[in-house]
Amino acid sequence: MVDFWVFGYGSLMWRPGFAHTETLRGRLHGFRRSLCVRSHVHRGTPSRPGLVLGLDRGGSCVGLAFRVPGELRDEVVAYLRGREMVTSVYLERTLAVRLATGETVMALCYIVDRAHGQYAGRLSTAEAAAAVRGAVGQSGRNEDYVASTVQHLRALRIRDDWLEEVAALAGP
Repeated sequence: MVDFWVFGYGSLMWRPGFAHTETLRGRLHGFRRSLCVRSHVHRGTPSRPGLVLGLDRGGSCVGLAFRVPGELRDEVVAYLRGREMVTSVYLERTLAVRLATGETVMALCYIVDRAHGQYAGRLSTAEAAAAVRGAVGQSGRNEDYVASTVQHLRALRIRDDWLEEVAALAGP
């Protein structure tokens, strides 16, 4: 069986949760990391939704690509679908990711479904910070989610100016 790649842009980068044999920095063109998914459970409630990350159209996104042994395909894809597709807000796609080595690979990606009711649209940093500030769900405060994401990205030496500004505006 042929190995395959999975692209992570958020928590998959520091908590993939699946077996892999290689991890490389990669860039996905045509999509950007964005707080564009309204969270009604983990980082908010139906009456006060928070925001979580999605890959939305436009720009590019630096993340990590994980090489997965082909014999684990069914197991890993089932795990990812269980993790990412709970409310069907993401679409599973195989897209070209350019690795730090210069090689381009096809990688499994989860992009936001713009037609889904949880899609928040393209928000300004002020709008995103206002949605994040004060939202709390089963997994905790939305501000903590955003701050932790920024800290993890910085630890991986990945800058995301938009997300960093949202974190600063949302405050502690």
